[in-house]
Amino acid sequence: MGAMTYDLIVVGSGFFGLTVAEQAASELGKRVLVVEKRGHIGGNAYSEKDPDTGIEVHRYGAHLFHTSNRRVWDYVNRFTDFTDYQHRVFAMHDGTAYQFPMGLGLINQFFGRYYSPDEARALIEAQREDKDPAAATNLEERGIALIGKPLYDAFVKHYTAKQWQTDPTDLPPEIISRLPVRYTFNNRYFNDTYEGLPVDGYAAWLEKMAD
Repeated sequence: MGAMTYDLIVVGSGFFGLTVAEQAASELGKRVLVVEKRGHIGGNAYSEKDPDTGIEVHRYGAHLFHTSNRRVWDYVNRFTDFTDYQHRVFAMHDGTAYQFPMGLGLINQFFGRYYSPDEARALIEAQREDKDPAAATNLEERGIALIGKPLYDAFVKHYTAKQWQTDPTDLPPEIISRLPVRYTFNNRYFNDTYEGLPVDGYAAWLEKMAD
């Protein structure tokens, strides 16, 4: 069947490509051809079960679905059910695990006492020492100007050096525009209303979109 028999050709079968193709076919009645160079659909979100363990493996790195858009949530639930998984992260410092991103749980644990939200804000502000983030000449100066030296040294400096394989004093300040600190005990990594993992994996979800 020649390409001229299609109304639309979509290159790539990741989330974007399959959403465009599915909507054009189901809502507009168009004949759609999806072209994919890989041996599977799904783009970088592709997942498959490990044959030895049955564990779902995200071949190109972890993909965690989250959105606050009810229209998007209703749409994707047409193709898959989701688990109630909520992503949480911990950071290690001096042999101790801390809730991450930075919030009241981390602040109270790190500084060894209870801080109310207002007290925590005042603490961080004092540790910033009125430094202006916009005046920073490197990433380290900006990090300290944003959250103060104690938290920067413990949770940002070494991670950044490892990530970039460069001393933060040799990195431009533009790499970070902000370092979010939450003044609540909510330790979910994402703040979106809806979050989860597809029950049967991303491949099964995206195959249903492509049907």
